[in-house]
Amino acid sequence: MDNTAIIPLEARTELLKLRLLYLLSGLAGGLFNPYLTTLFVHQGIGANVVGVLMSIGTLLAIVVQPLWGLMVDRYRQTKLVLLLSISVPAVLSCLYGFKYTAVIIMVYILSIVFQATQSPVADSYAVTAARKGRTSYGTIRSLGSLGTAIGGYAGGFYLSHFEITQLWMPFLFLSLGGAATVLTLSRSTERTAAAISLSQGMKELLGNRLFVLFLMACFFVNQTLTAYNSFFVLAFQEAGGSYSLVGTALLLASLTNIPSMLLAARILKRIGHERTLLLAAFFYALRWGIQWLFPVPAVMVGIQVLHGLSFGLFYVAAVEYVAEASGKKMQATGQSLFNMVFSGLGGIVGNLLNGYLFYSGGAQMMYLACTVSALIGAGMLYWINRMTKAPV
Repeated sequence: MDNTAIIPLEARTELLKLRLLYLLSGLAGGLFNPYLTTLFVHQGIGANVVGVLMSIGTLLAIVVQPLWGLMVDRYRQTKLVLLLSISVPAVLSCLYGFKYTAVIIMVYILSIVFQATQSPVADSYAVTAARKGRTSYGTIRSLGSLGTAIGGYAGGFYLSHFEITQLWMPFLFLSLGGAATVLTLSRSTERTAAAISLSQGMKELLGNRLFVLFLMACFFVNQTLTAYNSFFVLAFQEAGGSYSLVGTALLLASLTNIPSMLLAARILKRIGHERTLLLAAFFYALRWGIQWLFPVPAVMVGIQVLHGLSFGLFYVAAVEYVAEASGKKMQATGQSLFNMVFSGLGGIVGNLLNGYLFYSGGAQMMYLACTVSALIGAGMLYWINRMTKAPV
């Protein structure tokens, strides 16, 4: 029997809209974000200062995220908040072309403040829509990875022909396409995504010791991802790589997310959330360890095949774990709390630490520290796995 025949038309339409939103957002982010630190350095800001700047922006994001949550919960303006989180950074991006440090800092901080709520709100929409459409979250999120893959490659190709200060133009166009898609999302999904107050949900979730340990493990694992998100292009250039080749590396990394996210539902069903998270954490450690031992452009490109098995698998498993732990009434709250630790605190420490390590000891010192951190996170996940007695 064809499952699509018993899925309401509204649910199928909502899935299509969300997949388009993730695709456009992935294209915009994949094209722009990996080259942002390179843009800052091009504009005269040192790598160590870039790390501090990104950490300050992420700290502000953590502070304002509860305020966004209160706005969503009190006024039920989920769609408006998601719209602002996409469109404001897009419009501000044109100001990165001005070679004034104060302007760049202002634009970056404002962009981060608005972007802070994009992932948790979009994920709460996606989890809700996936359940209504009788599919998995990974089938929606994988479109974001496809967009990121194409965007990363397109960014390298674009920069081979245009100045890096002109990168804001395609980013603005793609982001506004995503914002237009948000306007078409249904109100029913919005109401479901914001079903409980942020403060009440946080109090309940933080009272769960196992959930807190899970958040700590996510922190140790994901703070290492800044070595890729913020410093990979710089590290690649340090090793002698070119813009066109780095675009290939970014494309390969994001493409590997797609099969990982599509197969995540089967893997989770077979070995459970905890063991899947543990497996992905070990792939994180392997990924950084190889780049520490072999700082060669060809190896750094080839090792990106582990991106899907590390980040892709870990992220889907973590979002599903949070959804299960949060319950139906705390989807937005649970995803917000997870994002504050996973991307927020992890981003702050990762950018500060890896920025310092890269500046003082080069990419090899940074990759060694990331390997150790990922193994610490894996140890915590192993303990969670034992406590929950996951099936063999």
